Amino acid sequence: MKYAGDVTCKQCYSSLQNNDKAQLIDVRTMAEWMFVGVPDLNGVNKQTHTIEWQKFPTMQVNTEFVSGAEEAVTKAGSDMESEIYCLCRSGVRSIAAAQALTDAGFSKVYNVLDGFEGNHNEEGKRGLRAGWKFNELPWFQK
Repeated sequence: MKYAGDVTCKQCYSSLQNNDKAQLIDVRTMAEWMFVGVPDLNGVNKQTHTIEWQKFPTMQVNTEFVSGAEEAVTKAGSDMESEIYCLCRSGVRSIAAAQALTDAGFSKVYNVLDGFEGNHNEEGKRGLRAGWKFNELPWFQK
């Protein structure tokens, strides 16, 4: 593992509540943010940083991901020593994003297990087994 570790959605939200410097980066695509929703951090006086790990629709890795994350984290008053949480749909792309940020010099980057919607259930639907939505953490539809 090339990043600080994996945390549950509830652990992530607790850290965002209790650590002023902690930041959340949603690494899903613009289409996912628009049609599925985004974590709502207004209640903890923060915003979710939406930076695609892979660019929609080609799904090529976003070559500006790291620089975008550095800019967003700095603008939010945090730095490369702050706790950074990467979240995707199910907790897979966020691992790659967390590794990239760690390789770039961030020291405390975490993957959010199960992501925003978690894995499919028996009927092929997401959000009903695990993830941010399943855990009833705040979110909104754009």
